[in-house]
Amino acid sequence: MKKPLFVLALVAIAIVTVWKLRGHSVSVSVEDKLLQDRIWIDHMPRNDRDMINVFAALTEQPVGIFQAASQWKGAYEIFRYEANGDEMRLVFPQTGDREKITAKARRCSERGMDYCLEVDGASRGVKRYYSRKGWEVGTQRQLSTKLEELTK
Repeated sequence: MKKPLFVLALVAIAIVTVWKLRGHSVSVSVEDKLLQDRIWIDHMPRNDRDMINVFAALTEQPVGIFQAASQWKGAYEIFRYEANGDEMRLVFPQTGDREKITAKARRCSERGMDYCLEVDGASRGVKRYYSRKGWEVGTQRQLSTKLEELTK
């Protein structure tokens, strides 16, 4: 499997788990649509054991994920959130932890990527992520279809 497809497959698997957490509805008011419904990584994996950090925030159900993974090992934590502009208020259901972060997404041309994301105030993940055109996450059905295509 090619590295970009591998990254998308890893995140897709984790995000499918998120969809199973259909719990409390949280209101979402977001001005910057670039941040959400997109897969963000800190770097492209250099080999099958290189750990990468992943961030995603979905809008259909306002949940997101921080993930650290290689092809062979990984860990993730899912959160619920409310967003207002660049500010996000996160709740981690497993621990009950709450955080207020700022997340600023913009177009860029760095490291072969199309978009950059700066995250401040988070105790998980990293401060800088990148994404590309085509790494959007749509509805649950579209996500399932992408996952099937990637794992063929």
